[in-house]
Parts: sequence; C-alpha cells; structure tokens
Amino acid sequence: MRFDAAEPVAIVGIAALYPGVQGPEEYWQLLNDEFPVPATSRTAPGLDAIEVDVARFGIPPAQARSMARMQILMLEAARQCLADAGHPGRVLPAERTDVITGTCFGLDRQHANALRVEASRHVREVERAALSAGAGSDSARQAAEELRLLLARRLHGSPHDRVGEMASTIPARIATAFKFHGRTLAMESADATSYAGVAQAVLNLRGGLSDAVLLVAGQRRESPLFARALDAKGLTSAPNRPFPADGSGSNSTISGSGSDSGAGSGFVLGEGVGALLLKRLSTAVRDGDRIYATILDCSLRHDPRPGPFAASPSAALRHSTAVGSLRAAAVGPETVQYVECVGSGVAPEVRAELAALAALHEGAAAGSVAVGSVKDRLGHTFANAGVAALSKVALALHHRRLPPGQESADAAEFARVGTPLQQVGVGRPWPPGEEGHPRRATVHGTSLTGTLCHLVLEEHDSTDGHDGTDRYDGTDRYDGTDRYDGTDRYDGTDLHDGTDLRGRPSDAAALRPPRPPTSPYPVGNTASGAEPIAVVALAGWFADSPDAESFWQAIRSGVSRIGPVPETVLDRDLYYAPGALSLTHSYTDQGGHTALPTAPPPGLRISPSRHASMDGAQRLALAVAAQLLAGRGTTAPGGRGLIAIGSNLGLSRERRLNAESSLQDLEDTVARLDALGGLSPLQRKSLLTSLREHLGPPDEGVRPDLLDGCLASGIAALLANEYGLDAVPLAVEAACASSLAAIDVAVGALRAGAADFAIAGGVELACNARDMVLCSALGLLSHSRNAPFDAGADGFTPGDGCGLFLLKRYGDALRDGDEVLALVRGVGASNDAKSLIAPDVAGQTRAMERAFAQVDFAPSEVDYLEAHGTGTKVGDRVEIAAVAEVYGGAPRTRPLTIGSAKSFYGHTFAAAGSAGLLRTLLAMRERTLPPNTNLRTLNPALDLAAVPAVVPTEPSVWVGQPGQPRRAAVSSFGTGGINYHVLVEEHEEHMDGSR
Repeated sequence: MRFDAAEPVAIVGIAALYPGVQGPEEYWQLLNDEFPVPATSRTAPGLDAIEVDVARFGIPPAQARSMARMQILMLEAARQCLADAGHPGRVLPAERTDVITGTCFGLDRQHANALRVEASRHVREVERAALSAGAGSDSARQAAEELRLLLARRLHGSPHDRVGEMASTIPARIATAFKFHGRTLAMESADATSYAGVAQAVLNLRGGLSDAVLLVAGQRRESPLFARALDAKGLTSAPNRPFPADGSGSNSTISGSGSDSGAGSGFVLGEGVGALLLKRLSTAVRDGDRIYATILDCSLRHDPRPGPFAASPSAALRHSTAVGSLRAAAVGPETVQYVECVGSGVAPEVRAELAALAALHEGAAAGSVAVGSVKDRLGHTFANAGVAALSKVALALHHRRLPPGQESADAAEFARVGTPLQQVGVGRPWPPGEEGHPRRATVHGTSLTGTLCHLVLEEHDSTDGHDGTDRYDGTDRYDGTDRYDGTDRYDGTDLHDGTDLRGRPSDAAALRPPRPPTSPYPVGNTASGAEPIAVVALAGWFADSPDAESFWQAIRSGVSRIGPVPETVLDRDLYYAPGALSLTHSYTDQGGHTALPTAPPPGLRISPSRHASMDGAQRLALAVAAQLLAGRGTTAPGGRGLIAIGSNLGLSRERRLNAESSLQDLEDTVARLDALGGLSPLQRKSLLTSLREHLGPPDEGVRPDLLDGCLASGIAALLANEYGLDAVPLAVEAACASSLAAIDVAVGALRAGAADFAIAGGVELACNARDMVLCSALGLLSHSRNAPFDAGADGFTPGDGCGLFLLKRYGDALRDGDEVLALVRGVGASNDAKSLIAPDVAGQTRAMERAFAQVDFAPSEVDYLEAHGTGTKVGDRVEIAAVAEVYGGAPRTRPLTIGSAKSFYGHTFAAAGSAGLLRTLLAMRERTLPPNTNLRTLNPALDLAAVPAVVPTEPSVWVGQPGQPRRAAVSSFGTGGINYHVLVEEHEEHMDGSR
C-alpha cells in the first residue's frame, strides 16, 4: 500500500493541563479571557495542585512512589486526550498507535535520586567537619546518622527508582496503560521539543508506519536551576510580553535594524502539560472522528551558529522556512488569516520574526493578517510550547473565533507603517476565507539551539464531506524523487539586513529538477519495499577503544574490555558493598569505563572553559563526530539534515548541579542537628566553613553557558552548530533501545524526503556511582562481568561509549560518489504494552516482523544477529525464544550466528544499539563473524536448536550465501517494553566471487 506523503493530518483529540486549567474546554475559556486577565486566572494554582488517581492506570503503590511527577501528569493528559477523542468508546488501532512524549531538562525524581546518592558523600563530610570543629567522635557519628535518616525520609528511595526516573518510561507507561503496541519514545529539542514531536508524528502517519499518534509534551519547574540558567542567558523577564515595545511593529523592526535592548525584553517561564491525538485525515474521516483542524505541513530548519546556544536571529531563514512550508502545503500566503507567533518577548527574535512575516505578506491589505502568541497567557512553556500553540489554533479554527491577545505598547505602529500584521487585541469571530478558501493559520516555533519551526493549519468542514483527497490532483504529490539537491544550502551569510526578502529562493527541491537516483532498489515507500538507506561513514568510542578500528581489534582479540572502574568514578568507601541488594551501594565495581576527551577536537573554536562546562556525553559525542566527518575532508554533508542522538534525557551534569545546589541549601539543617547541640556558636561556624570548603562557595552567579551543558539535545546541537550543518538537532530516549530509536527516526526522515542526510547513534556514560547504585538496587547488575548466553549469566555490567553513523538515501549516496559501507534495509519497532521491566516474546517478535515487512528477503536469508544480549537469565531466554519464533519459521541452509557486544564493552544503555550496529557493520566490512567473550558454558535453557543458531567464541570467516549479499540484524530492547530490530545488508559493490 502506498501512502500519500502530502495527506493532511487531523487533530482529533486535545488535552490541556495548565495552572488553573484541566481540559480543552477550560483551556479555551482561559484563551478567551479578555485582557487584563481576571485575577482568578492570574493566581491559578500550579501543576502540583492537579490531583491524579494513579490507581486507575493499574500502577502499584510501590512503583507510584518512584515515579516522576511529570510521568503522572502525562498519564492524566493522555487519558484526557483519548477521552476527548471518544476513547474507549471509539477504539484506536492499538497495534499501530504510537506514543511520543517530550520533556526538557531533568525530572524531579532524577534530581531526588542524584541527591540521595550524592548525600552519602555529604553525610561523610558532615561527620568529618563535626570532628574538626571539636565535636566528639560519638556526637559526630550521631550527627551523620541523624542527617542520613532525615534525607532518607525526604528523598524516599526505592528499588524502582531507576525505572521511575527515566523519561522513556513515560511513553512506555502510557502505552502499557492503554495497550498500544506501536512505537514509544521520548524526545527533546529544547523549546522546539513538541514541534519536533509533531514533525515525527506527521512523518510516521504519512509514511504508513502508524495509524494514530498520541503526542504528549510537558514542562514543570522541576528545580530553580532551570530558571536561573535561562536568566543567565538574558532570556527571562517580567512581566511577560510576547511583543515588547522595542520589538513590535516599529519601522526599525521591519527593516531589521534597531536596538537589542529594552525594558521587559524576555519571557516568563511557564509550565504545562498538553496532548494531541493525530491521525491521517482520511482515517479520521473514515472513523467518524470529530476533527478540530488539519495540519497541512510541518517544516523544521536549523541555523547552525558556532558558540553558545542562541535562537536564530535570521529573518531571511525564517522567511525561507515559511515559503517552503506553504509551498509544501500547496497554500498561498494570501490565504493565511492568522499567525500564531513565537512571541518570545526577546527583542531581537521578535524583530526577526515580524520582519519575515511582513515580507512574506507584503502587498496584503493593512491589518489583514492577525498575529498573537499563547505566551501572553501561559508564559513560555518550553517543551510544551508547540502543543500549547497548536491546541490554541486548533480550538480557534474549530470554534471559528480568534481569541483576544495582549497588545504591545506600540501596537498602532503595525498599521501606521502599512504592514499587513495586526495584533488581535479584542477577541472576535474568525471570518471565512476569501474566494471560498477555508480558514487557515500558521504556527511558528523556535529553539534556543537554533531550530526554526513552521506549521500550516486549516479548518475542517465536516459538512462538505471533505476527506483531504480532493486538494491534490495527483500531479503534485510527493513521489520520492523531488528532493533537495544540496546546491542551495543555507550558509548563514544571508542574515536579514533590511535581503528585500521577496527574491530569495526558498526551497531548491521545488525550484530545480531532481537528479534521478541510480539505485536498483525502490525509491520511497512502495509495495515492493522501502528505499534502502546507505551508511556512508561510521565512528565509535567505547571503553578503552577510542575509535572504530581499535574497537574492532578488541572484538577480534576476544578479550573483554571490562574491568574495575576508577576510584574517581566509584568511591568504594562510600558506594561499593559486594553482596546483598542495597538502596545506597553497588554490589559491583566492574565496568567498561571511558576516559573522556580533555580538549575539543582540532579545528573547532571552542574555548577551554566552554568545553569544560559541557556534559561528559557532549564532549564524547563531539570527539566521535570529529572522527565521523574526518574522512570527508573539509566537505560537510550537503542539503538539509537531521541529527538524532539516543541518550539519557537527564544528563549527569544537570543532575550534579542540582544536587550541589540542594546540598548548599542544607546548611541550616546541619546547624540544627540535635547531635550537634553541644557545639558553641564558634564551633558551629567552623563546621559550616569546613563544609563550604568541601562543597565550594555558595553559587553567586550562573554562567551563560550553564544551560548548554544541561540539554540532552545539546549533544546534537553541538554537532550541528560547530560543524556548520543545516541539521535539526534532536535527543531521543527509548531506554536501552535509544540508539536504534534514533536510527529509526533518521531512516524515516530520509525516506520521507524530510532530510537529505542524517547523523544518528547514541551516547551514554553508564559507569557512574548514581546509575550503578540505582541498577544494583533493582538487582540488574552482574556480580562479576557481562556474560550473555552463559549458564552463569547473572546480569549486565555498565559501560561507557558513543557510536555515530552518517546516513543518506542509497540513490543519493551513489549520485554523490560516497563510499557505501552498508545498507539499512528495514527498521521494526513495537511496545509490549505489558510490563515495564520483564521482557516479552510477543513484543520482540512484533518488532522483528515489522522490520521484515519492509524488505524483500526472509529471515532465513540473514546470516548474523547482533542480539541485545544483556546477560540476564530471563532476558537472554526470552530473546532467543522470540528469535526462534521469527527466524526459525523457515528451513535454513546453515545456523544463524548470534553474538553481543556487551560481552566486550558492557551495557552502554542508550548507546547499546550503536555498539551493536558498529560491531555488525565492521564485521560485515571485514567479512568476519565476530566472537563472544566471557562465555564458558552455554545456557542449556536457550533453545538454540529451534532456530537453529550458534554462539561462537572465536572469529570465523563470514561466508556469504550464494547469489545474495551478506545480511545481518541488530536488536535492542529497552525498559518499558520498547523493542527495535534493524536489518542491514552488504553493499553489492563489495561482493565478489570469494563469497
């Protein structure tokens, strides 16, 4: 079945949880409050006042105590959105319903867990400080115990903490609660997070990967650090004015000149959780859904600017993005009646946005295009901003009414200079479009990392039977061949200087004839299969193997790279206690530890202080990216791209900074400990002085780049900005399947023509005291070393690492003369919707079968499987059972070879899939089936004969099957029942008679 890559997407459900708001009806009421907003709205309680009955979602009390508050709120938003769409009365296609969530910055449970682990160190320092201040040994010991118990009660640790804190547990929990078996992943792209989520949903729907997508995005004030970090960048201000006086419609604004300063420049940080249920329009019409509005296009661009993160100042790029988006939607700018602006309140951004709009609508009647921003009601809800804006516009289209807006001090300037833009001011009916056009609106978004977002929305009139198919006559449908050719790449030189914007080419794909691909495979997604994606470069750094070549040599050697982690990573006096499970100690000190780069890669102008302020995962990924791009000389990938990095969405640096800040706030608590009651005022002062020396002085200021080092999507943004890539940066978390989820996102974007190249992979530094303690508490770690498929396997060992891959459509890679290392043929994904912890045969089988549905070969033609292979008894047994279900279904000419990189490098969590894919592609290149290590006695409970399969301990020649390329598969399974399966194939140019 071929899907229409231009079909509108229907919004059929909305949820809204904001201060004082629960539900789309209350949200619409808030939007229609005239300014000044009533006192009841201004003083509305925050999100913490919203009560949620978690029992209705089947969550045991023991797990509920370990859940992040955001997880609870998103569950409620999901329930509300589905109920708004008529669920469960109107049944959704459970097998093909995806759940995508978006959050930004750390979650409260992540902060609490990090503080609980770090508190052990603080308790020890309190005891030492008390001794040095003159307290007796008994009093010092009692003070430490008193503080430990106080913190334990406040932070309430549980064995479920590791699962409860993860951002990817949220979509997995939603999928489990509502029995959805589609893709589940968490995403982050700074304040463009929910826009990126919408773009992903649209791609999945139009590409036929899913039939419905539930998108939930939220932002809470999880800690004071977030607001302080934004303030340090000069982005926050009060009161909140989306269009400040110095950034609205003055003549200097439209020309792009004028001062950057001005009172009230910035935004107020808001909070909220919202959700959208999306379907293809034809599906929604068939199902009889109530349709709020339709999305005709969702376009994202990126302005790569080296240095500290900042929103794009380019009016030209905004204009270009808007023109391309409208063209993709087959909509003329003259038919757009309302624009939902970013309205950040930051004067330079406001000027650039309004300048681009004025140029886009030049020639229209004065005041004919209404503008507004939901930030005048909510403030900037960051990760939620896109959902808040889309919900507002969808409700306005549905009710055919423009809600009132907060006018800027010089709103009259809009009309005086002849611009077509006009602030809404007083609410009013939304008039019908001229010449019979439906009511239309556009929605703008940006991120502080440099991404620009543009969406085109249209009303849906159910009375005319419109199903979205009569907009197009078949001649302008996207067929996979009309792609951007990279010759009109944005180079950052066309910043608006007042660059008449009308003549700028907006989209090379629409202006130049494409060069036809020479691929022998299908182009686009067709009944005969999906277009292959070429791997044109790869790089990796795992444990003590700092590049792909040393990684492969370690694999060939058969020697594990796992060993005792350094004392600087795991303070054994504090955190190491071999033996029983504990909430405060790790029972292992083994890991695949990586020593991080101490300087930026050569050629990048990154100051030592900025490099030091980055999170370790950012520094490691930057070094691996340098290797990935090094072989391409000075030529960066051309065209528009995507950088999708699988990672933990709560970076260690952000957690550590929160913990340090919280510990500094404990001074008064320490001073009032009963056990220290006998100390004199002078002794107490001495004690606190000693503690401050340990913690460092109280934080008197925050650096402007502090936030940069705390953003998970900052990993991808660094790569885009420092290497000048026009590539949208995105962080993806799907637990231990995060890397393959990132590959899946990249493959989908390439096949849909939304990107011309992609960098995808994963990074995580799992060897740290926090993760080792949390995983030990759940009994997940091995007491010795990772030994997948061994009879004595008792868990996994943590490892550090990063693997990245440069991807292109196969035809484009051939056209560009790239070396094709291998082809990605299919990516299958699923969710068990059964258990957050226990693996499931049916869920893993689904992912495998969905991968094979995209290719023209059978499981019996696959030679090698890089298994997830964690080394847990249950996990290994379930995985082999699932493999037998799929790969044992047809006779094989020889056994399937199975292996796992974890036996060499440990479990690298979010980077695990990239380690497995790297190992597989290198094995394919070397035509060598890789060995496993730490395997002494094969687990007799594994029914390998049912496949049949073998698990080798020595490398061997990979002899290809006659007449076909070498083929392999890579699996990754994550906490929450998340499953991914990737099929890769040898490039036929590398085949010869020696197969």
